[in-house]
Amino acid sequence: MAGLRVLLCLGALLARQGSADLGAVAIGEVHENVTLHCGNVSGSRGLVTWYRNDSEPTFLLSSNSSLPPASPRFSLEDAGALHVEALSLEDDGNYTCREDLNGTRWFPVWLRVASGPDQIEVNISATGTLSNGTLYTAKGSQVDFSCHSTSWPPPVVEWFIQANNWESLGKNLTANSFALLQMSQNLQGNYTCSATNVLSGRQRKVTTELLVYSSPSLASQPMKTCFMGGNVTLTCRVTGANPPARIQWLRNITEPEAAIQPGSHYQITRHGQGSSLTIYNCSQDLDEGFYFCRAENLVGVKAVDIWLSVQEPLNIGGMVGMVVSLLLLGLAIVVGLMLYYSPVFCWKAGNTFRGQDMGDIMVLVDSEGEDEEEEEEDKEDVDEVEQETYEREELPIEIRKHGHIHRVTALVNGNLDRMGNGFQELHDDSDEQQSDIVEEEDKPVG
Repeated sequence: MAGLRVLLCLGALLARQGSADLGAVAIGEVHENVTLHCGNVSGSRGLVTWYRNDSEPTFLLSSNSSLPPASPRFSLEDAGALHVEALSLEDDGNYTCREDLNGTRWFPVWLRVASGPDQIEVNISATGTLSNGTLYTAKGSQVDFSCHSTSWPPPVVEWFIQANNWESLGKNLTANSFALLQMSQNLQGNYTCSATNVLSGRQRKVTTELLVYSSPSLASQPMKTCFMGGNVTLTCRVTGANPPARIQWLRNITEPEAAIQPGSHYQITRHGQGSSLTIYNCSQDLDEGFYFCRAENLVGVKAVDIWLSVQEPLNIGGMVGMVVSLLLLGLAIVVGLMLYYSPVFCWKAGNTFRGQDMGDIMVLVDSEGEDEEEEEEDKEDVDEVEQETYEREELPIEIRKHGHIHRVTALVNGNLDRMGNGFQELHDDSDEQQSDIVEEEDKPVG
């Protein structure tokens, strides 16, 4: 017995040394079965004994039926192979097959037991989750990614993104974490974390869809005016909303849930990414004030306010009449000034408007200056008459002074005869006046 123990110890030491240098490698997975071959020998074998090389050799199984196996999980197969069922991580280590046939031979085997990856834990710090499990985040935000897997030995973890095509985002052992600082539309897609057991080659993947949404932006006129009894339309334009925003119109911001409902007084129209609110029969008491357009999608809420002023309608007829009156008054003033300062211009203008073929036109001009000159000439005539009368020593006579003398200017258009007749009439009138004066002179003084 002592010799057998020495032999076993020596065999174990040799087996350990051989397994470290020349031994074969067998790989199995936890909870599965594995077969360790005793060298490459086939056919009939001698006595085969298997040992586990720990701190000291441990007997496992022998082809000698008188030696029971160390565990029912161990059994011999053809050509002396060791079959192990229900592997565990504790089975990982060095094994030795001893064959006694025309001598003793040792065949070391290194058994590697792999575990996992059984599960992958993925964490993406997105904004929220849709009902179908899809994640979404806001445009421009930072998203952190992390992936962990339980495995032995530690797995290789790698991230992939499928936007336009598959692209690796990097790999690491045990865990892989990274961050995307500025999310944009081109980073929307499927993110896959892959964990691979480097020993067994087993691989597991988890794919998560990540959408990049953007908040709505609103634009509208800040003020609108409606005349009492009239209609007005308030417009709200929404841009950059992904997914499309839900738009509501509100009358009082202190009650944000009291949205305006369509009816006989209000009409709401949706056009693309925008909305319009039409108010019929405007009333100052009921309708004047602030209106709010509120747009909301999964990543944000925006609102814009519009002030509606309700005014009394303008008197268009009165305004038009006033404007016309002012224009006529201005025209009259201009014409009056032209007549006052330039009568000749008016005379020429009149001729222009009347045309060149009009008949004779007589214009009488009363000139006070000319009258004064004629009165002075009359005075001189009277003085001469008085002087002659005094010289002749005749009785004094009463000299009748004529009133104003008017000059008549005749403008004749192609009619010289009529012009001559006019001069003849003036001459005859002058002779009659002279005869009257002579008759008065001949009368005796009473």
